[in-house]
Amino acid sequence: MSTTPPPRSAPSTDVRPARDEPTAEDGPFGWLRALGPRGRRAFAGAFGGYALDSYDYFALPLSMVALSAYFGLNSGQTGLFTTVTLVVSAVGGAAAGVIADRVGRVRALMITVITYAVFTVACGFAPTYETLLVFRALQGLGFGGEWAVGAILVAEYTSARHRGRTLGAIQSSWAVGWGLAAIVYTLVFSFADDDLAWRIMFWTGALPALLVVWLRRQVHDAPAATAAREQDPRRGSFATIFRSGRDGAPGLLRTTLFASLLSTGVQGGYYTLATWVPTYLKSDRGLSVVGTGGYLTFLISGAFLGYLTGGHLTDRLGRRNNIWLFALLSALCILAYANIPHGANTLLLVLGFPLGFCMSAIFSGFGSYLSELYPTAVRGTGQGFTYNTGRAVGAVFPTLVGFLADSWGVGGALVFGAIGYGLAALALLGLPETRGKELA
Repeated sequence: MSTTPPPRSAPSTDVRPARDEPTAEDGPFGWLRALGPRGRRAFAGAFGGYALDSYDYFALPLSMVALSAYFGLNSGQTGLFTTVTLVVSAVGGAAAGVIADRVGRVRALMITVITYAVFTVACGFAPTYETLLVFRALQGLGFGGEWAVGAILVAEYTSARHRGRTLGAIQSSWAVGWGLAAIVYTLVFSFADDDLAWRIMFWTGALPALLVVWLRRQVHDAPAATAAREQDPRRGSFATIFRSGRDGAPGLLRTTLFASLLSTGVQGGYYTLATWVPTYLKSDRGLSVVGTGGYLTFLISGAFLGYLTGGHLTDRLGRRNNIWLFALLSALCILAYANIPHGANTLLLVLGFPLGFCMSAIFSGFGSYLSELYPTAVRGTGQGFTYNTGRAVGAVFPTLVGFLADSWGVGGALVFGAIGYGLAALALLGLPETRGKELA
């Protein structure tokens, strides 16, 4: 028997480029597999935190009509609930960003979740309008910080290739929480008297406490980003994000100013709709609780798909192009929605889907874009400040609608939301494109 080994075949020279070879990151859920086990736990924590943040936020807009009747409020006073929440959220968001840069993303995330859960429940025990206003303001402290901290936590686990769609999926949890709130609202207000039902809505805001227990045990900061942050003496510095360029070195002042304007425009338009559409459907259109829930189903379904679609488009088109596209479409949808003639409720139902889609798709790029605009040491500070400053200044829009609603009607006043999207488009002229940027 021959002991000579058989000749080896010559290695093939037909090597396909690496980009043509299927990898674990390919396919519709490749972005999720690419996160790895720790990254997926971080994703789940941020997704759950933002969904419950949304749920607790919408407990008030959905209960607005009942609250107005219970406390005898006018439109301006009810609009003040949203303004106070969003203004205080700027303080909470800025503080949470600094905390995230100094003590870590997960610890900051737990603090924000506990804060908004505790004060949402407290709202359900409020004996007077003034007390409810104070509790709602304090709820804003946690509400303001959760999204920015959760988005940064996940962004630092994500590759540049998938960051847009990954953060877009995180953003879609807002629609999940909104949908859950609409379901609970429909059930609670169908079976309980209005004077008790609005309190029950707030009491269910205790749910996030369960998430905190899981976060404490299962979720950790991204190791590479943590090392980079802890070695940088600038971490959590407000002065750094407001420093202008000097001696040929670029500063962050321009970025901070234009990113704040961008956030103001987008959120001014969004919160105008989120706050007043339920009231518009019930007061101007005369829909029942169940009817309002049905119309909101179309709006929320559009929002959920908008978040996911916008996430993919922000990776394909770029951060700026995605925001430009949906700023234009959102403004057009608002104008169309607010000018549907009375009696055309079927058209109102149909237009709810593209309205929800466009006003949500514009947000999908925010998590990746704001994270990429700032270095690791001040990523939380920069994102927390700009996003939540936008919330605070954008809160003027819902208040204007509230005061104008008595004379213009809610539908007519909603057009002010379109102005916000125009501001967002202008802000992009001062910001760079960041698609493809890797984060430390």
